[in-house]
Amino acid sequence: MNRPQYILLPVSPLFIACSLAGAFLLNLLPWGRFIGAPDFVALVLVFWGVHQPRKVGIGTAFFLGLLMDVHDATLFGENALAYTLLSYFAIMLHRRVKWFPIMTQALHVLPLLLLAQAVQLTVRFIVSGKFPGWFYFIESGVAALLWPVVTLILLAPQRRAVDKDHTRPI
Repeated sequence: MNRPQYILLPVSPLFIACSLAGAFLLNLLPWGRFIGAPDFVALVLVFWGVHQPRKVGIGTAFFLGLLMDVHDATLFGENALAYTLLSYFAIMLHRRVKWFPIMTQALHVLPLLLLAQAVQLTVRFIVSGKFPGWFYFIESGVAALLWPVVTLILLAPQRRAVDKDHTRPI
């Protein structure tokens, strides 16, 4: 059985900015040091890189990475490098990922998030020589599991009504 294909309304740049700011604020909450707490900025950057690659690009990812570096008090540029690579690969795969069902999209997003975490881990390991353990990568799995929820929330303002309303022009 084929699922219906919806034509989405154009996304508002204000909504994109609010979603990125909301993800940044979620990362500011104190649960960021717990094992398995996802990186919401990375997840939202991948989402917008896949769905709106011309509006949210590598420059936005770099800027948000610098903000996260300042917040986390990590080596300046660590998150910026990881988010830049994450955004680049999300933009590179954006045409392919959108063709798949939502759970398969999550499987495509998981390696991107793992790559970003591996870059962060490599930089930290080079600087400090400490390996945090393999539980460090649980964060990417949790973020990939949140992909359907994030997709549902961030695409909601763009969805058209299923039943045609004859009083609206579209």
